[in-house]
Amino acid sequence: MVAITVILAAVIASFVLGFGGSVSSNAQAGVSVDNSTGTPSVTIISMGENTERVECVSSGDDVTDGESADQVGESFDCTGSANIIAVGNGSTSNATIRTNI
Repeated sequence: MVAITVILAAVIASFVLGFGGSVSSNAQAGVSVDNSTGTPSVTIISMGENTERVECVSSGDDVTDGESADQVGESFDCTGSANIIAVGNGSTSNATIRTNI
């Protein structure tokens, strides 16, 4: 019982003192996709602090097709692309937002 209390106190102390705050998160973004014209138009609604930009990539690879935006409110078309990804900055991992658009 004492051992559990000591371990719990150590875990809580590490978070309070900031030792647990160095964990990085994946890139994050919120988008709106309008496909009413046949060519998907992507508008960025929100971006996480670790996100550099949002872009369209071809299905099955991480190569950009040239369409991207890097600010909330910006829009771009995804011609010939199948996936929308949030691109992380620095050591942050990319994250897939939408597939098969």
